[in-house]
Amino acid sequence: MCAEAPAPTENGSSALRRAIVRRRAGVSVSALHFYEARGLISSDRTQGNQRRYARAVLRHVAFIRVAQRVGIASTDIAAALATLPATAAPTRADWARLSAAWRADLDERMAQLKKLRDTLDDCIGCGCLSVDRCRLRNPCDKLAGHGAGAQRLWVGRRSAE
Repeated sequence: MCAEAPAPTENGSSALRRAIVRRRAGVSVSALHFYEARGLISSDRTQGNQRRYARAVLRHVAFIRVAQRVGIASTDIAAALATLPATAAPTRADWARLSAAWRADLDERMAQLKKLRDTLDDCIGCGCLSVDRCRLRNPCDKLAGHGAGAQRLWVGRRSAE
């Protein structure tokens, strides 16, 4: 019997041991436990109290990692996974539907990051945050009435001089 052969569960289906999932998904055991504690994935327990994961969990973990990499919050990932069958791998159509729902948020974040990058060019270049040229400077806190944070850097918000 191959070392990676899934162990049969009580209902006859095959399940993957934690070490196999960890290695194949490229995550740590603590990450698996974190995902499980957040309800992003689930496992069954053997009579010896060892975790066993359905094969679909490999795609679920891949889905989680991609979503995390692009900055999707774990609560949004959980909501998305709740729309998928727990024991089946997400399909291409599932991913298209979910990514379309996240597209506007991602586009806004990308615009925000581009503006931040472009605005910081002078500061990064000069190294001294020259107050005579700095676009981030806010003398006498003129922008306080527009809200908290770096008002000149928000995409879609107007800042007054």
